[in-house]
Amino acid sequence: MAKNWSDSLLQWVVPPETVDEAVVRLMTVLEERDKTEIRAMTEDGLIDLHFSLGMTIRNAFCLYGAGSKLLASCGVAAHPDDGSSLIVLALWRKLNQE
Repeated sequence: MAKNWSDSLLQWVVPPETVDEAVVRLMTVLEERDKTEIRAMTEDGLIDLHFSLGMTIRNAFCLYGAGSKLLASCGVAAHPDDGSSLIVLALWRKLNQE
């Protein structure tokens, strides 16, 4: 039992390494009302999430960290803001395909 706890906790302590992993985590932690709001947004409207969900993603998933595997998986060399925008877009697309 202790091993299962360690594995589960490690999943939440270590930042996701890919956009797909980040989306899976977001799908787990976001409440249904948040998912519904994001799903209803237009793609152009996602920029409104920059200082809320985007900031949370940048901080919680360590996009500012040197050598961030997640930022590298975004294909974005320039800035964590770009990475969080791509993750939000991937989340929106996932929500709209379901």
